[in-house]
Amino acid sequence: MFTFIISVLVVSSIGAALAAVLVLSEMKFMNYGRCKITINDKKEIETDGGRSLLSALGNEKIFIPSACGGRGTCGLCKLKVLEGGGKLLPTEEPLLDKKEKETNTRLSCQVKIRNDLKIFIPPELFAIREYNCICESITDLTYDMKQFRFQLVEPNNIDYIPGQYVQLLAPAYEKSDDEIYRAYSISADPADKNHIELIIRLVPNGICTTYCFNYLKTGDKIKLNGPYGQFKLADTNAHIVFIAGGSGIAPIKCMLHYLKNTASKRKATFYFGANRVKDLCCTELMREFEKDLADFRFVPAIASPEPDEKWEGQTGLVTNIVREDLKNAAECEAYLCGSPGMIDASIKVLKEMGMKEENIFYDKFA
Repeated sequence: MFTFIISVLVVSSIGAALAAVLVLSEMKFMNYGRCKITINDKKEIETDGGRSLLSALGNEKIFIPSACGGRGTCGLCKLKVLEGGGKLLPTEEPLLDKKEKETNTRLSCQVKIRNDLKIFIPPELFAIREYNCICESITDLTYDMKQFRFQLVEPNNIDYIPGQYVQLLAPAYEKSDDEIYRAYSISADPADKNHIELIIRLVPNGICTTYCFNYLKTGDKIKLNGPYGQFKLADTNAHIVFIAGGSGIAPIKCMLHYLKNTASKRKATFYFGANRVKDLCCTELMREFEKDLADFRFVPAIASPEPDEKWEGQTGLVTNIVREDLKNAAECEAYLCGSPGMIDASIKVLKEMGMKEENIFYDKFA
């Protein structure tokens, strides 16, 4: 058995090495020349072959959402490749449903341009703009979360729906030879059209978060594009149930500003889950919202407070606190933001409590 396992590992390693050699060889030696991309039968652009479709469109200031920065893991950069895209790749299969596969939907980050292409892009994406900004301030929220405030320079204002996100362009620096985009939810007061605020949590060895935490300084120039996303408050009078953890607080904060600005009378409860007391953030702001909003309650929950942490609030997993605290779930709407695990667990609990699936809205931070 041991010999068999070793043989499998050797064969797998050889296969992976050969695949890498083929990719590198294609990048170095294949010359696809100039290729034409026809967009929605209305616009044509030319680009050098060999690059990804996502990259080529970005160079033409046609911005396609890509929270993972083109690594093929988020599934957001979907568009239809009507001609010339080649076969669907194994990396795309898990992120496309049956209908999408039947209608030539592809992940633009995985489609390499080898010849002329004919594609269809959802018209609303043409409204996405690039914003030149200056980093105005950086505020520590916890030991591993910061809030970045950017002043918009050109254009100098933005309209967005609370809950949407932008993509931040991290330039090439000593930890990365390439520019890279990452998606972050807007946390700002939407009444302020001249600024964007982002709450970013440090990801160990993350290219973009490392740049933001260790290299980006106040006064630096930065580029954003957006806004993107369909995560937004429904136009109803139902009791709003917010559930978030970590930097998932960002779009919820933006939505709460909106509720305050519009003098909303809707009842809202925000369950915020954290592992330890030191993971809590924006607590004072949430208490201010409790005073300013007509019917708002902030319920932080600490899963595992450390012995030296003084904590008199709710203790346990945030999903357990929701189960114990929330009444009449069937009459509520839920807005969830955070890790996939937290969101999946929250959806399960809410459905068990009687909430309809169509009343559960979420934004997963992969």
